[in-house]
Amino acid sequence: MLQPKKTKWRKQQRGRRRGKATRGSSIAMGTYGLRALEPAWVTARQIEAARVAITRYIKRGGKLWIRIFPDKPVTIKPAETRMGKGKGNPEFWVAVVKPGRILFELEGVQRETAKEAMRLAAYKLPLKTKFVASLKGETA
Repeated sequence: MLQPKKTKWRKQQRGRRRGKATRGSSIAMGTYGLRALEPAWVTARQIEAARVAITRYIKRGGKLWIRIFPDKPVTIKPAETRMGKGKGNPEFWVAVVKPGRILFELEGVQRETAKEAMRLAAYKLPLKTKFVASLKGETA
């Protein structure tokens, strides 16, 4: 499971999911990508499930890049606990995703294979996505 090796602070505030992604909004390494169309928190488990879905489908062919990393801790208070007494303990890690962000990139596979792999990965994610291709990969 993805999570930071070390953080400056153990707990973080929730923040707001506003605006569009300015960084990481274009395909950088691969030929095909999966772009987020809405804001969401993507957990480390969801990223891993999507990664497994892609790698199983492409069967050792091509190269995969994961362009998001879960670096935000989410805290939860135990069930049946009274209000107050401080913030809960960190339970899992999320990546904050804004619309336009490229989540995964693929290279070295056919367009149809890449599209189907990204479709399978999109089922594992809690947000709407779109399959995109870079101009360098589109020949013909």
